Amino acid sequence: MRIARDIIEPQLVIEGAGVLLRRSFGPSRANPFDPFLLFDHFAFNDPIEGPIVGFPMHPHRGIETVTYMLEGSVRHRDSLGNAGVIGPGDVQWMTSGRGIMHEEMPRRGPQGRVNGFQLWVNLPAELKMSQPRYQEIAAQGLPVVEKGGARVRLVAGEFEGVAGPVTDIAAQPIYGEVALAPGAQVTLPVPVGHTAVAYVFEGSVTFGANGPSTEPAPSEAEGLRAPQVVPAVRMVVLGEGDGLTAKAHAETGARFMLIAGEPIGEPIVPYGPFVMNTEDEIRQALADLRSGTFVAN
Repeated sequence: MRIARDIIEPQLVIEGAGVLLRRSFGPSRANPFDPFLLFDHFAFNDPIEGPIVGFPMHPHRGIETVTYMLEGSVRHRDSLGNAGVIGPGDVQWMTSGRGIMHEEMPRRGPQGRVNGFQLWVNLPAELKMSQPRYQEIAAQGLPVVEKGGARVRLVAGEFEGVAGPVTDIAAQPIYGEVALAPGAQVTLPVPVGHTAVAYVFEGSVTFGANGPSTEPAPSEAEGLRAPQVVPAVRMVVLGEGDGLTAKAHAETGARFMLIAGEPIGEPIVPYGPFVMNTEDEIRQALADLRSGTFVAN
């Protein structure tokens, strides 16, 4: 079983036109979470902050953006003529490919909150200039597997013979929401070699609660020893292994997002909403924006 190697406390950041986010990690050349580039949690939930201006029209190239909503909604539209609203339980997996301009405008739910996540996934060099596409799944289209006090909503990947609806993604990801009743425990398969992290957003979870890790226990300087209790709101970085065991606190239960994927293993150059492999490719993206050729009709 995989053990907790590190725990990340998200940092508050402002993005777009004044949207407050909890950011666990963002794009960097070091690319420590390959194939994942960024994970944000909407945190703009104090009504005195006023209206949420959102993310006005902006470009993306070379990445996939994944929006998963728990509460509130996001209205979106893009340069290809697509438009819609993502509400509670909905997911949008957008592959920007060679280039897309889009707008995302969060809106509060009935209780005055916006709660959801955005994940960025890298594309390999051979797909960075591919045709943009969407996989948008309504809440009722996400399969739910219930087992021993655990409830797993699958976006991508497989559990107990049930597969998530998002397919044909280069990183072969696992992405889903795991809800645990108080004291419940679940073991989830995660392929050996996949990068794996988990974002605890309610309650607290003990990771590595059942059985030894397949890797040597780290020293204090290298990381954390299993089992490790991770409270909300935290991101846990998981070590190597072929599965993950998680147990909820006996009184509170817990909810977390499981994120795993196969590393791409290529150098990256992030620049704002672009993630390419070379600086020349970033310069070309900027030149395409200036010339009006960024989006192919």
